Amino acid sequence: MVLKTRDRFIEVARQLFARKGVENTTMNDIASASDRGRRTIYTYFKNKKDIYEAVVDSEIDKLIRSLQLIIAKPESAEEKLRQYVVVRMQTMYQIVERNGSLRAGFFRDLRKVERARKKISKREMVLLRDILEEGVESGEFCIKDVTRMAVLLTSTIHGLDVTYIQDALSDKGLDQNMLTDSLCTILLNGILTRN
Repeated sequence: MVLKTRDRFIEVARQLFARKGVENTTMNDIASASDRGRRTIYTYFKNKKDIYEAVVDSEIDKLIRSLQLIIAKPESAEEKLRQYVVVRMQTMYQIVERNGSLRAGFFRDLRKVERARKKISKREMVLLRDILEEGVESGEFCIKDVTRMAVLLTSTIHGLDVTYIQDALSDKGLDQNMLTDSLCTILLNGILTRN
């Protein structure tokens, strides 16, 4: 399938950013690797920052699409929430791994991280709210304020991104699978003993 010109520029830019880093990639590099002229790239993007933002947005869209597929499944709300946590963490890991040098530059600039996180958060809160509302309606979940809970769950999951991506708790006996399983257990069951 032939990618549209704009999408082609975004994918080529992503690959170049991942391999060479954003700072070391020029608009000429992107145009040349796309087999297009420099003028053509400027009809779609004002500058390198603009195409960089498009690359980040494209990666966010991939994440959101994978999460939307879970919500559309004919599963229980509990199972959807479990799958959501696992798929979200795995997908973020894959995005970061696929983007090599882009990853290093991205994580050095906390403003970039925060801007991307805000974009993701807004969309994820809606998806999580949908799962939680479904769970309340089916009687699976007892939640007084679904919107606030969606905000809290989104923040909790985001707070573990770097830990999961770096597999930072494996030395403490929590590999990536155990981390997501434990997170799901806490989210769904809490830590209180029930009578």
